[in-house]
Order: sequence, then C-alpha cells, then structure tokens
Amino acid sequence: MTQASGFRMIQGRRPADPGKIEKAQNAQAALLRLLPYLKPYKIGLTVVMASVVLYTLAGLAGPYLIGLAIDRFIDARSLPMAGRLAGLAQISLVMLAVYLVGNLFQAGSNWLMADISQRALQQVRSDLFRHLQTLPQSFFDRNPAGGLMSRLTNDIDAINQAVSQNVTSLLASVLSGVGIVVAMFILNSWLALASLLVVPIMLWFTNFVARYTRQGFRNLQKQLGDLTGVMEETLSGQKVVTAFQRNESALENFRQRNQAVFQAGVYANSYALLLMPLTNVLGNFFVIVLVGFGSWLALQGLVSVGIIATFISYGQNYIEPLRQLANMYNAIQAALAGAERVFEIIDTAPEVQDSPDALPLDNFHGDVRFTNVDFGYVPDVPVIKDMSLEAKPGQIIALVGPTGAGKTTIINLLTRFYEINSGQIEIDGVDIRCLQKAGLRRKLGLVLQDTFLFSDTVMENIRYGRLGASDEECIQAARLAEADPFIRQLPEGYQTVLSERASNLSQGQRQLLSITRAILADPSILILDEATSSVDTRTEARIQKALLRLMHGRTSFVIAHRLRTIRDADLVLVIQNGQIVEKGTHQQLLDQRGFFYELYMSQFKGIAI
Repeated sequence: MTQASGFRMIQGRRPADPGKIEKAQNAQAALLRLLPYLKPYKIGLTVVMASVVLYTLAGLAGPYLIGLAIDRFIDARSLPMAGRLAGLAQISLVMLAVYLVGNLFQAGSNWLMADISQRALQQVRSDLFRHLQTLPQSFFDRNPAGGLMSRLTNDIDAINQAVSQNVTSLLASVLSGVGIVVAMFILNSWLALASLLVVPIMLWFTNFVARYTRQGFRNLQKQLGDLTGVMEETLSGQKVVTAFQRNESALENFRQRNQAVFQAGVYANSYALLLMPLTNVLGNFFVIVLVGFGSWLALQGLVSVGIIATFISYGQNYIEPLRQLANMYNAIQAALAGAERVFEIIDTAPEVQDSPDALPLDNFHGDVRFTNVDFGYVPDVPVIKDMSLEAKPGQIIALVGPTGAGKTTIINLLTRFYEINSGQIEIDGVDIRCLQKAGLRRKLGLVLQDTFLFSDTVMENIRYGRLGASDEECIQAARLAEADPFIRQLPEGYQTVLSERASNLSQGQRQLLSITRAILADPSILILDEATSSVDTRTEARIQKALLRLMHGRTSFVIAHRLRTIRDADLVLVIQNGQIVEKGTHQQLLDQRGFFYELYMSQFKGIAI
C-alpha cells in the first residue's frame, strides 16, 4: 500500500492537535494575494487593457457625435436640406463604424480575459490541491472533506465569476467614468460640476454597504462549505443512513444547514442589492439636474442644444458604470471572501519537512527501536507514555490490547504521520527524524482496517501499490493474497470498474484488494492493522498463509484483536493505557495468566475486559 493511501486510511482516527492558520485580514489583502497569479500574463493583460481603452473611447465618441449632429445639421437652419441630410448620413456612418469597432474590441478583450482568468485559476486550484497534499494528518482530522471540497469548488468558482466576467467590466466602468468626467469638463465646466453631485453620495453609500457585504458573503461561503460537507457525508454513508432508518434525521440536518445558507444568502445579498435601486434613483436625479440646469443655460445662450443632448447621453452613460459596479459588487465580494478562505488553506503550515541533511534509507535491514517515547494528540493528554520496544530484522511483532490503548498510535509514529513529543524512534540505528520521509514511507507497506479503493478498475487499484508493475505482476500479487478467484468472477474481471468507495464489493473483498496492493508494493517493513478483520474464518486462514509468506524476512507489525491470529508472532507486546504491560510469545503470555490471558479468554467466554 502506498504512502498516499496510508494517509487517507489513518486520518480521522484520533483527535486533532490545534494548528494555527494565518487568515487574510481584509479584502485588499485577498486581492493582493490574487494578483501574482495574473503576473505571468502581463502581455495578454496589456492587450486586454488596450482593447478596453479603445472600446471605452468608442463609447465616449458616440454621445459627442450625437451632439455634433444636432448642432451642425439638425439645429443649423442656415444649411440647405440636402446638405443637412448628407451631413447626418455621414455622421451616422461614422457612428456605425465607431460602435462596430468598439464592439469588436470589447468581444476580443472579453475572450482574452476569460482565457487568462481560467489559466490563472487553474494555477490557484493546483496550488490549493498541491498544498493539501503537504498538510499534516491533524489538519484533515479537524477539517471535514466536504468543507475542503467547497474550497476547491464553490470558492474557486466565486473567484472565477469575478475574474473572468467582471475584471474587464470593472476596468471599462472606471475608464468610462473618468473619460466622461473629463469630456464633460471640456464641453462645459458648469454642467460638469452639476453632474458630479451624485458622486460623493454614491461613494458614501458604497463604503457603508461594503462593511456588511464582505462579512455576509464570507459567512455565506462558509455555510455553503458546511452544507456541501453534510451532503457529501450523507450520500457516501447512504447505506448506513438507510440501515439505521435515519433518513428523517439526515433530512433534518440538511434542512438546518440549508436554512443557514438561506439566511446567510439573504443577509449578504440584501445589503449588496441596495446599490441597484440607489443607482436608479441617482440616475433619474442626474437627468433632472441636467435638463433643468442645462435648459436654463441654453436660454442664457451659454450652451447649445447639442451640448445638452451630449450631457444627457453622457449622464446616462455615467450612471451605467455605477449600475455595473452595483451588479458586480455581489460577485466581487463573494470572490474576495472565497479568496480569503482559499488562502487560509494555502497559509496553513505544511507537514514538518525533511531537514536539508536528511538521509536516504539505503541498505535497509529493518531494526526498529523505540526509546522512552512520549506522545499525545493534544497537549497534556498523553497517549504513549515512556514506551521502549525493539523489533529485530525479520521479526513479527504483534501489538494487542483494548481499544484506545495506543496500538495504532505506535504505527502513526513509526510512519511519521505524527511527530513524537520526546524520546527517540530509530531504524537501523538512525533516528527517523533524520531520514527522508519519502524514503522511509516507501519502505513501509500498510494494510489497514479501513480500506480505501478508488473509482477505477480493479487492476489499477492493485497497481496503486507500485505504479510501474505489469499486469502479470498485479495478477500474481492477487493470487498470493487469495484475491484472484473472486476477481475473475467479477463482470469484467480485472478490468471491472469499481464504484465510488468500491461499494460494489463486499468489505472482505475490499480488504483482499488492499492486501494485494501491499503485496505488490513489496515493502521492507509491513504493518497490518486488523488486516483480516472483515473476512470469514476460512478465507482468513488462506490469507494468513499468504501474509506469512509476505512477512518472511521482513520486519512486521501486526495489530490484532482476534488474538488467535498472532500465534506465529515472534514477540507479542500487550499495550494498556499507552504502556507495554506484558511481552513475550503467544504461549508465554498465556502461561503467565496475566492481562493477555484475560483478553484471550474473554474472546471465547464473552467476558468484557
């Protein structure tokens, strides 16, 4: 079994130790964290900006041409009708060309921005998933899979919506607003000043709403993550839900989470949507001011009718960017909230890395030694206490004891899924903290009680133990594990595609495939954590023979509750409350008539220990 599979098997079985996550402090920080992902596309972004400038200028030229047409050809009574019509036709063609070119540049910039944003977000998604692979097991203990899936889907999608669809619109809106202000001051400064009365009002209201919307959208993304977790967990465990008749309970849990999403969505959108009716009111007020004040200036002979028409057109165009900003506000706030949640994960401290002088695990013999080891999953709650043990090369070491005694924790420490608090663990005389983790874990083969198989063919699930193995090697491993007969009875044999979590196989069959995978990996140290717990007695006897062949010449650790399965162990360690209370061979421990004897006899007499 490979390192990655082992990680997933062990996670969630022990309490998590608290870890520190550096959170993004505000929207500006989240935005600054996103910008480096766009840095590789400077040229493309320059083209996008140039295109936005061009189609924004084209949009500004339209109202000016309208005013020009009114003053020169409609209100110019001194020109003959033919000249006026010819002039209007000429200006109309120019306007058509300007708008056509502007629309072409707009379409091109939108397409290019969508391409750039998808490439950038592909990198964000890749960085997030890659970082997840580096995190310690304690992180997965305290973060459900559904919540992490929400970061990879809902939060990334929120960023995508803002970046791919709103960046060019945002830039165009800002440029258009600035351009309109400049153009209005060039045409008539008094009308321009009157037009800008709405700006401070809009800025104040936007700032007011911003204080609540970002918090609201952040909470909405969190509630969506919780809802995703509930759905993922319920659907994955649907058999258990049905078997225990907990459908109504599952539905009620879903209702509560769904209601929380509803309330968070109402809160976030209620504030954000206030901007839209406000811009409509301000737009109408804007036109009223321009018409009233402009008409008075026209009567005074200070402005022409064409300039008033241009200003009204500019005014409507000026309000349009504000409307667009109101529309984009929801997406931008959701994106920034999503970015904060994504960067929370990326900022989480990774698993303890190898030191620069870490040693490769060469010339492996398999001498394992624990010396005065202490460990706890949480501070001040020891699980392993001053433990010392030794496994000679090629020995079979059995770990037995009641549930929660610390047996699996010993394996967690040997594989460095967790780091010890004090003491020392050595392999071949070298502290494992001085060894390269990848090299260490390549030497370990794990067959765990909680079997995980992927939605792929049986052959590929076996090959997961050693990716370079041939089909024949995979089949040979299945024969050794006594899995070949049942595999050949599947509809497509070794090419049968397993459903999610291999639900189309029995638990025993899944365990046989896990054992096959470990055999194919050909590890130097073998770890069996209740490896035969889900198979019948007859199959267990056949698997025991295969496992004995596999364990021959290898240092092996066997965790077993069925104590008769460890009769061939070279040494049995009896664990109680994180300490070794007895050790010896199977028969020696029975003869001592101590704690092991009581455990052994309780399995036949039904006595609870």
